[in-house]
Amino acid sequence: MTDIPKNHPRYESLVTREKIVEGVNIGITSKQGLVAQGRGEAFDYLIGEKTTESAAIAERVAVAHILLAENPIISVNGNTAALVPDLMVALADVTGAKLEVNLFHRSDARIHKITEHLKAHGASVVLGNKADKRLDLSHDRAIVDEKGIFSSDVVLVPLEDGDRCHKLIEMGKTVIAVDLNPLSRTSLTASVSIIDNVTRALNNMVQFTKDMKGNSRDSLQEIIDAYDNDRVIADSLYSMQENLKNTAEERGITWT
Repeated sequence: MTDIPKNHPRYESLVTREKIVEGVNIGITSKQGLVAQGRGEAFDYLIGEKTTESAAIAERVAVAHILLAENPIISVNGNTAALVPDLMVALADVTGAKLEVNLFHRSDARIHKITEHLKAHGASVVLGNKADKRLDLSHDRAIVDEKGIFSSDVVLVPLEDGDRCHKLIEMGKTVIAVDLNPLSRTSLTASVSIIDNVTRALNNMVQFTKDMKGNSRDSLQEIIDAYDNDRVIADSLYSMQENLKNTAEERGITWT
């Protein structure tokens, strides 16, 4: 990885880019993942590169869903394996969820490399190598593990594509998405849409889980019942608008 000075004003962003490039180099991230990373970063600029209040609310609700679930699954793709392997393992450990590798650009070699990468970051069990079920989709994200995504009741799908999200919802599952684009098919389809950078979102969720693990099931359900996903999406759009307006005004640009 390139040695980036910590005092560089874009340090965090540059480190993230380097992780994705390294993921491609070691065979866990597809080249198409580079494009996806750039698209997400653009939306992060718009939101101010911070966790908004509505995103934090969604993250707490996501934790409540996972803690109440019978078989919660964290879906792992190439970008998340490169960016946040330690946080995915930490979230699985603290919540009791399982990790499952699920890829659009799937190959046995990539599945194996991502599995070993997660284990190198502390994962004990990773599903996906012996996926034996298929969703009603025309691409390889359809291939899932019977003990994992197929039989799950709650699925966390960071950096997801919309059609699998839609199919999982059709199957009666609660789908938690992490997507910086509030108007993506995924965000508009998911049960809980976390409009936040995946690095911040998973870190927040690990901390929220530690705070919430002692909560009663009734109190966790109350958190879920009070949630309005459409409001969260609307708030994220408003936050982007206000951030753009404030930035323009700080620079003396007229905003009409």
